[in-house]
Amino acid sequence: MSYDLMNELLKITEEEEIILQDNKEVKKDIYTNQSNFVIESEKFLNQDNMIMIRKHTRFVDFPKHKHNYIEINYVYNGELHQKVGNQKISLQQGELLFLNQHIEHEIQVCAKEDIIINFIIQPRFFDFIFSFLTTENRISNFLINSLYNSTQNGQFLYFKVSKVESIQDLIKRIIMEIMSPAFMSESTIKLYMGLLMVELIKHADKAEHTEDYPVQHYLIVESLKYIDEHFQNASLYELALRLNQPSYALSKEIKKATNYTFKELLQEKRLIKAKELLENTDIPIASVIDQVGYDNVSYFYRIFKNKYKQTPKQFREHLAKK
Repeated sequence: MSYDLMNELLKITEEEEIILQDNKEVKKDIYTNQSNFVIESEKFLNQDNMIMIRKHTRFVDFPKHKHNYIEINYVYNGELHQKVGNQKISLQQGELLFLNQHIEHEIQVCAKEDIIINFIIQPRFFDFIFSFLTTENRISNFLINSLYNSTQNGQFLYFKVSKVESIQDLIKRIIMEIMSPAFMSESTIKLYMGLLMVELIKHADKAEHTEDYPVQHYLIVESLKYIDEHFQNASLYELALRLNQPSYALSKEIKKATNYTFKELLQEKRLIKAKELLENTDIPIASVIDQVGYDNVSYFYRIFKNKYKQTPKQFREHLAKK
C-alpha cells in the first residue's frame, strides 16, 4: 500500500509542471479570490466535505499567507522548512504542524522527494469531536482558540510524533481514504480524524506551541466544558460562581469570544442532545424534552422546528420511514 501511494504522490501535478516549465512562482488565483493572500477552503472543499487533503506544491518558494480553515502539515517523506509567524521550523518525516486561521507562514522550496500533505479542515468539523476535548490538554486549547478567539491570535502546534506508530497509521489511513474513496468514506474519515485527535491528546507531551493562553481563554474553555457537562440544569449564575467571576463580566467575555450568548450556546447544546435522543432512543418526546432541561413543551417545539425545520414528532416520523 505505502509503495503505491508513494509513487502516486511523487507524480508531478499540472501546477508543478507549469512551475517547472514557465513560471517559478505560485499562481495565487488557484488558492484565493482575495487581494490579500488568504487561502480559501472553498477552492478545495465542497460544502458537504469538512476534511480534504492536498499535496503541497513543490519546486517553488510558497509566499507568506494565511488560511480561512485549520491546516495540518504532515511530512509524508523528506522534510519541510518554513517560517511560522516569526519562528523558523523544520519538520522531519512523520511530524505534524497544526496551524490556526490567524497565523501567517511561508514555506521554502520543496524538492521532488519532499512529499508534504496538507490537511484542510473546516472549523465546524471540531463540533464533531468536542466531547473528547478537555481543558487539561494543549490540543483542545489550540482548537478552541482557533474557533472562538475574536482577538485573532496566530497559534501553531508542532508535534514530534514520527516514532508513534498509532498516529502514523491513522494519518496514512486518512490519506488513503481521501485519495481512494469508497462506500462510507466520509464517515470513516471523520472517525479516523477523531481518533487522531485522541492519540495526539495522549501524546501532548510531544507538542511545542507558541504561547501560554490568557485568563480570558481559560474562562471560555471552562464555560464550554460546563455547558457540555451540565446542559440539563446549567445557569450563567452558577457558572460565574464556579469561576469566581461577576456574571455580567463572564457573559460579556463569552459573547466577545464566541459571538454567541451563554443562553444561545446552552440552547444549541440542548437541541443537539435532543436530536441525538430522538434518533437513537425510543423514549417519549416529553421525556426527551425533560432530559435536555426544558419544562415548556411548546417553547421547545418552537426552537426545535426553527433549527431542524421539523417538529420533534415529524423528525422522528421521518426517521422511521428511512
